[in-house]
Order: sequence, then structure tokens, then C-alpha cells
Amino acid sequence: MKFLNTKNMVWNTTKKLGNLNFSILMLLLIACLSILGSIIEQDQPLIYYQMNYPIYDQWIFHFNWQIITYFGLDHIYATWWFLFILVLFCFSLMICTFSRQLPSLKNARNWKFLQRINDKQKVTDFTSLYNKSLINLIYSLNYKNYYVFHKNKSLYGYKGILGRIAPIFVHISIILTLLGSLIGLFGGFVSQEMIPNGETFHIKNLIKSGLQSTLPINLIGRIDNFLIEYNSDNSVKQFFSEISLLNYNGNSIFKKKISVNSPLVFRGITFYQTDWKIDSLRLRIGNSKIIQRKLDKVQIDNNFFWICNLPIDLNDQVSFIIVGLNQKILVYDSIGKIINSINFNEKIDINNTSLVILEIMASTGLQIKMDPGIIIVYTGFLFLMISTIISYLSYSQIWVNIKYCNIELSGSTNRAILTFEEDFIAIQNKYIEYTSL
Repeated sequence: MKFLNTKNMVWNTTKKLGNLNFSILMLLLIACLSILGSIIEQDQPLIYYQMNYPIYDQWIFHFNWQIITYFGLDHIYATWWFLFILVLFCFSLMICTFSRQLPSLKNARNWKFLQRINDKQKVTDFTSLYNKSLINLIYSLNYKNYYVFHKNKSLYGYKGILGRIAPIFVHISIILTLLGSLIGLFGGFVSQEMIPNGETFHIKNLIKSGLQSTLPINLIGRIDNFLIEYNSDNSVKQFFSEISLLNYNGNSIFKKKISVNSPLVFRGITFYQTDWKIDSLRLRIGNSKIIQRKLDKVQIDNNFFWICNLPIDLNDQVSFIIVGLNQKILVYDSIGKIINSINFNEKIDINNTSLVILEIMASTGLQIKMDPGIIIVYTGFLFLMISTIISYLSYSQIWVNIKYCNIELSGSTNRAILTFEEDFIAIQNKYIEYTSL
């Protein structure tokens, strides 16, 4: 008895999970939580929420940072309860697919012969033709691409069976998309790196990682060159990084020049170009001494400049102003008067001391991302596009019965009724044409 009660409980729970209303409720809940996750900034430091969602003692009910952190609203998409809802929704779709959609598709392929027109409650069209040839009517149905089956004095034809597959494809696409997202959440990682030009780097500065994610410890990267392309008004048009990937022996195994919207993809790891900055200025004083001076970024109106000061003696200094990587470097004295504008490796004498600008040291900002579920997500979207296309196919059925000297022709469709009526008339006209020969 206890076993039967448990079995009934499991069966009732399964039926409720496969209920259409339950699936819609789960979908609406996921949509509402996703909207909430878009309103509340995700994965920010605690101080951010404390400043933007402060606590007001005079308000009894107030949405503040304590509520956000307690319920995990600062990282909704990684909370256990949100993942539980996703898994529950996936189970609901799977149960609905196997218990409702697949049996419905199988039933649609069955031959449904009708002996009387009353056997079908919903009929879109009905007509009666003079019986001369059932064969001609079969040809007429084939002319409009109907699959026709014959039994005694009855015919059954249908077309557009793919239209009944569309809901199954929708379920599969949603399941694949959610599954790929979960795999990416648990097995992926995101790293942000700011790397000086010419330096090698490892993937280490993680900002997000899954519970089962692993870093490619044998993969080494190197920035071979960093370039900036400017517009005519000296604004930045595009910036590029030439990246080489090395194995543990230091041999280059892959190389690509990346830019914004043109990443490097290698073994499931994607390197995005996200940012850049100018760090410092390397110059030679005299014949041998090489120093490095930090550059400070300054904004004037909509333009950015980089400035550093270099003392010449106890009472004097010069300032170097950089407008861009491909522009001349401006040299000013201590009272703000321009002395000269020079290029790289160009010698300049100041107070009997020679200076040579060797290099502007720039860094490139990379976002390195690995998402093992991205292929599954893309496959889910592919199935969704396919289901959208085939959902426009109408599933139409036609029944033919011989009654004495007449042929009763009836039919129904699940959509595009006007198109079906045109087909229905075309079948009649084709039958009349065949029988008049």
C-alpha cells in the first residue's frame, strides 16, 4: 500500500510538472527575475550597493542593500533558487514533450477515416461532388501535395505534418539553451587582464569562475604589438592587439591581430579587445642613463592628454605632453611655453643635457572568456529559428466519403483558413477537369 501511495504521488507530481499552466508560470517567473536582474546591477562590490541602496530608518518597508545581499539579488543568475527554477522549468518542458507533444505528433500521423461528416466536430469546408472516379480525386489531392490513404469507400489526406513538429522544436530549443547556460555557468570563467605592450601573460586575474572551471595553466600569451587607429580629428577610431599564444616551451602555436568585435578564439577560449591605456614614458638622459616616468591622464573637453614632468635641475623642469601614440610629443618648459615637438628616437638638448624619447609604454586591456556551453546555446537558438519557420506551415486534413452517387469532400486546418479554402476549391476544380477528359 505504501509503495502504491508513493507511486501515485510521483505520478501526480509528474503530471503537474508537465502541465502547460505550470510551464507558463515558470516561464513568467524566470522572465520577472531576469528583469529584476537587469534593474539591479549584478556582481558589483558591496560598497556599490551600500551607496546606491542605503538604509533609511524612518521607512518600515524599504528596498535596501541588506535585502539585496541577503536574497542574492546582486548575483541572481548564480543563486541556488534561480538555478532550481531553471532546472524545474527544464523538467516541465521535458515531461510535456514526452507526455503530450510526441503522442500528439504520433496521433497526427495516424490514418483518420470518417464514415460520416458528423464524426468530425470542427470542419472548415464541406462540399459534395458527383461520383465519377475516386482515382481522379486521389490525383487531385496529390496535385496539391496531400498524402492520401485509401480504405474501402473512403479517402484520407493530410499535408503540413512538419507544422506539428514546431512545438517540439520549441521545447528542445529552450531546453538546450538553458542547459548550455548552466554548463557555461558551472564550467566557464571570465578574466580581465591589462598587459603592457611586448609582455607575456598568464590567465590569472579572474573576475568570475564556475565551480567546475579549470584554467589552462600551460597556455601563455604574448602581446607582440599594440596599435591605435585615429580619425581625422585625432579621436580613437579602433585599437588593435597582435597576440601570440605560446606553449610551455615558448613556441608560438597561434597568432592573430584582434580588435573590438574581432576576438581571438582558441580551443574554446575567447580573447576580446576591451580597453587600453598609456602608462609611462621611457627616455634616455645623456648617453647611457635610461629612466621611466609615469604619465598622468588629463581630459580637456572631449580630448585626452597624457602628461609627465621631468626635473632638469633644482629650479627648472620640462613637461612632456602626449596626444596620441602616432603623434609628435610636445615639450614645454616650466612656464608653459612650448620648446619643441619631437618623434621617437629624436634627440633634443635642454640646458646642455641631451634627451631621447625611446618609447611610449602602453597597455592593452583584454577580457578572456571560456564558456563550454556556448555551442549548446547556439544550437538551441538554431532549433528555435527552425521551429519559428516551420510553425508557419499549416496542418491540413481532407476526408472523402462515397455516398451513393456522390462524393462528400470535407476538410479542416489549424491555421491559414483562407489558403486552405483556396486549396479546397482548387482540388474540386482539378477533379472536374480530370473527370471531363
